Amino acid sequence: MYLEIKNLSVDLGEFHLKNVNLNLKEGEYLVLIGPTGSGKSVLLETIIGFYKPIKGTIKLKNKIINDIPPEDRGISIVYQDTILFPNMDVYDNIAYGAQKKFSKKEVAKKINEIAKKMKIDNILHRNIDTLSGGEAQRTSLARALIVEPKMILMDEPFSALDVATQSKLTSLIKNVCKEYKTTCLHVTHNFNDVWNLADRVGIMKDGNIHQLGNTSEVFSRPESNFVADFVGVQNIFEGKITEISPEVAKIKIGDKTTINSSDINCINKINKKYKEIFNEKNEYINKEIKVLIAIRPENIIFSNEKFESSARNQMKGKITEIIESGPTVLVNVAIEDHIFKGLLTKSSADILSVKKNKEVYISFKSLNVNIISDHEKFNHATIN
Repeated sequence: MYLEIKNLSVDLGEFHLKNVNLNLKEGEYLVLIGPTGSGKSVLLETIIGFYKPIKGTIKLKNKIINDIPPEDRGISIVYQDTILFPNMDVYDNIAYGAQKKFSKKEVAKKINEIAKKMKIDNILHRNIDTLSGGEAQRTSLARALIVEPKMILMDEPFSALDVATQSKLTSLIKNVCKEYKTTCLHVTHNFNDVWNLADRVGIMKDGNIHQLGNTSEVFSRPESNFVADFVGVQNIFEGKITEISPEVAKIKIGDKTTINSSDINCINKINKKYKEIFNEKNEYINKEIKVLIAIRPENIIFSNEKFESSARNQMKGKITEIIESGPTVLVNVAIEDHIFKGLLTKSSADILSVKKNKEVYISFKSLNVNIISDHEKFNHATIN
C-alpha cells in the first residue's frame, strides 16, 4: 500500500482518534465524509505531522513517518480557506515551495505547465487580493501540486465556493490529479465530491472510520444504523429469506409482504455460508435466514395504477406523510407495518396528485434491493 495507517490513536483532550485503520493505493482518490466533529481534519493533520499519535503507525511508501517532521514528509495540504501570501503575486505564491526543490529554470517551466492545467496562466501577474474564491483556490492547489508531493490532503477545499465554481473546480482537480497520478485524501461534507471524485469513500464518526469501500457499496449496503442514516438509505427492513436461488432471493418482511432481491454478490455469500440450506437434489430447504434489506428512496417508482414493468417488486400502500425539501418531495407509504420512503420531483408529485391517505402503487427493481447479511453487526455496531 502507498499509505498505510494501523491502529492510529490521537489524544487531544476533549477529542480522540480511536484505532483508525486506513490504506490508499498509489494514485487513488479517497474521500472521507462524516458529521462535524467526527475527526476528519484531525486525521489529516496527524498524517501530515501536526499531531503526534499516542499509538499506531503511519506508513508512506512502506516507511514509518510518525517521527518525521511535517516539512520532510513529502505531503501537501490544501484547506477550505486559502492561505496565500498577500505580499506576493500568483506566480510567486505558486513558486514559493518549488524554489526549495527545483532550479529557477525548472520552477518557471513547472509553473507554466501547472498554471495552464489549473487554468490560471492568464492571472500569474495578479495580486492575491484581486482574485475570486475559485482563482485563489486554484492557485493554492497549484502551489500544492507543483512540488510533486507523495500525496495531497484536502480539507473541505471547495466548501467556501459557490455551487457553479465548485462544479468547475471539482472537474478540474479530478483531471489534474489523474494526470499527475497524485494520491489524494479528501475530507468533505459535500456528497457531490464523493460521487464526482472518489475511487473509495470512508464514513467517520467519533474519531473512528465506520465503513470504507467503493462508493456504490457504501451508499447501497451500509454496515450500521449510523452509516445507513448518514448516506440516506432510508428504507432498511428486517426480514427472512424464504426462497433462494443463484439469481434471486425472496425475503419476507411482514405477514404478507415478500420482496425479491437480485443482489448476486450477497446471494453468493449466503449460499456459501449456509450450504445446508440445499438438500441432495439442490432444492432449497426453508431455513428462514434472518437478513436486512436496503432500498434507496430514489430507486422507488410511484404510480396511481398497477402496471407491467421490469421491476420485480410492486405493491399497494397508503401515503402517510409528504415532506418537501427543495426541488424534491419525500413520500412515505405504509405497507402493512412498514413505511417505504421514496423521492419524487415536485412536478412528478403534482402529476401523480400525491396527498396524505391516498392509495398508490410503489415498485422497485430487484437489482436495487441490497441484502445486508451481517444482521447483528448492523444493529450493534461498536467503535474499536
